[in-house]
Amino acid sequence: MPFNSMIDRAGVEALIPEDVSAEIIQGIPETSAVMRLARRLPNMSSKQRRMPVLSGLISAYWVQGDNGLKQTTQASWANKYVNANELAVIVPIPEAVLDDNDYDVWAEIKPRIVEAFGNKFDEAVMFAVSDAPSDWPSPLITGATSASNVVTANQGTRDLYDDILGEGGLVAKVEEDGFYVNGYVASLSMRSKLRGLRAPIWNGTTLVRSGEPIFKTNMTDATRYQLDGQPIEFPRGGFFNAASALMFAGDWDQLVYSIRQDITYKILTEATIHDSAGNVIVNLAQQDMVALRAVMRLGWQLPNPINQIRSVEADRYPFSVLLP
Repeated sequence: MPFNSMIDRAGVEALIPEDVSAEIIQGIPETSAVMRLARRLPNMSSKQRRMPVLSGLISAYWVQGDNGLKQTTQASWANKYVNANELAVIVPIPEAVLDDNDYDVWAEIKPRIVEAFGNKFDEAVMFAVSDAPSDWPSPLITGATSASNVVTANQGTRDLYDDILGEGGLVAKVEEDGFYVNGYVASLSMRSKLRGLRAPIWNGTTLVRSGEPIFKTNMTDATRYQLDGQPIEFPRGGFFNAASALMFAGDWDQLVYSIRQDITYKILTEATIHDSAGNVIVNLAQQDMVALRAVMRLGWQLPNPINQIRSVEADRYPFSVLLP
């Protein structure tokens, strides 16, 4: 019977080399701005990793006199957890494409999977998205807003330079909470804004921003996009919502992530793919198609340990956000 025929699995398994899993793990940090700046923990061996985080500080005391009593102190730790959640995608592929020996299907698909996974992770870490895992921390934009670490761009007499590096700016907000800014992630639109920044000059009555460009020494050199000597990432994945935030500044060593080493690939040959309403989108067997299913699990956490500047966790946050 012609309807009983199916694609031979052995005919397509060669499409997926054994080292593909490792390549994806190595490729994700190259695509993800968050992963390039954040601190990676060892790979997880289970769904959840417990992290003891310092929540109480050691105190020291002067001893009064030769026979004075020495006082005691204690430190305390609280548990925070990195929870691995699943990213997945199914890529249907027509059999005719697989039969074309001159077409390297995997070489075309793999970079797109890497890009999609990296973009999705960055979006969930930085922005409030409805499909982010519920057991992950609040995104950076929410945490920074709760800690009042937000600056609205170009308010009053302030310019962008003041908003980022000046008193009360993004960097100052993080420093006031006891952290050091060591990196930025910004919208692509920020490139032109930074290029347009000019040094102030005195026009006889007031300071105006009409001097030399701050970030460009001459018109032939490439612009070095750094702020206070720290790198800036400009994601191009399309997820960065410039209507919600223009830039994130922070101590990226405080943001940790871990990859669960159970990425799996499976060639689907007989599956029927449905949408969320149950409607059939693709019937692989009847439409002469196979599908590649890729799955990855990872998690992140923001320990936010206590420090000598801010002892109350709700009052400190290692990130700040520039609002449009």
